[in-house]
Amino acid sequence: MPPRIALTIQRYLPLLGGMERQTHAQALRLVRLGFDVHIITRRHAGLPAFERMDGVAVHRVPIFGPKATASLSYTFHALRVLRRLQPDILHAHELLSAATIGLLAKRLWGWPLLFTPHRGGIIGDVQRLHQKFLGAQRMAAIAAQGERFICISREIADELQAAGVPPERLVHIPNGVNIARFHPRPPEERAALRRHLGISEESLMTVFSGRLAAEKRVNFLVEVWPRVRRAHPRANLHILGEGDQQERLESITGEGVFFHGYVQNVEEYLAAADLFVLPSIAEGISGAMLEAMSSGLPVLLTRVGAAPEVVAHGETGWLIPPDDRDALEAALLHLLDDGALRARLGEAARRRVETEYALDVVVEELADVYREVLADGRR
Repeated sequence: MPPRIALTIQRYLPLLGGMERQTHAQALRLVRLGFDVHIITRRHAGLPAFERMDGVAVHRVPIFGPKATASLSYTFHALRVLRRLQPDILHAHELLSAATIGLLAKRLWGWPLLFTPHRGGIIGDVQRLHQKFLGAQRMAAIAAQGERFICISREIADELQAAGVPPERLVHIPNGVNIARFHPRPPEERAALRRHLGISEESLMTVFSGRLAAEKRVNFLVEVWPRVRRAHPRANLHILGEGDQQERLESITGEGVFFHGYVQNVEEYLAAADLFVLPSIAEGISGAMLEAMSSGLPVLLTRVGAAPEVVAHGETGWLIPPDDRDALEAALLHLLDDGALRARLGEAARRRVETEYALDVVVEELADVYREVLADGRR
């Protein structure tokens, strides 16, 4: 029998975010490596209670009522599914509701328990947990009960250690990217992509890809873009993604800014672009950043989350302070001014991702952790 891994996560495909897409990409590869992978997530309107997605079993459990009641119903129904599945390992993909399910399941059935917090910093799991009722006690239970903590960034590892997790249980495994899907294109293919997407060959094309949420600071981009356009009339900003900030952002948008919503062909937009920008105030390790780097794009990022460990400023990308409109505007102007710099940064970014962040390599490291935990349990 293949080892059975149960992953608890609050949202899953087709609901889209960086955490959901990364978890699914890793789950697919774990299946190919011989694991029996089950996702336990909340059921949302119009989605089936159970389906198999390319070999990954997805169990969507009902939720009822307001936030507190919904969390209780998610926990209760998830535990019922887990009791039936009897997994070999339980892996919670955050430290809030999914972690509560893991802690209760371990207490009831004794399964090995792993945790992966996907965000650090001011909106990260550790800080959010400490703001909740009995948060310190919950964090202490998580620190005591987790066999391993998968840390996608040093920032998250430092936060977990400060919260009481023994350092020997911390394992650094970053998120990964599909380097075959996201790859640089030769000039003639890039030109063809621009024609296909309806983008002028003369355009200086900057792309943002991600949720349109307050912490992404897309409003900063929209606000500085008129001044960028005055210096570079051919500069256009293409915003890929959806979110609760979209209506507000569109209301303050001027010329040269295009909202595309959710797109399935994000790799084509990245391959056609001149620059990628992500001005977030908090991240774990951004999947959009890795996709852009894998596509050979120069990336303009804020110094949050894993960005400073993935990107060397001036070598594999460009880093600025978070929450700083003036720094964002100056960096955009500098990078749009210098095509040779953009080309050098983009080539180095691709090399960096190929050696450290290829998805197949990352998932093999995760599989090794699972095998190690299973071996520990047999001793």
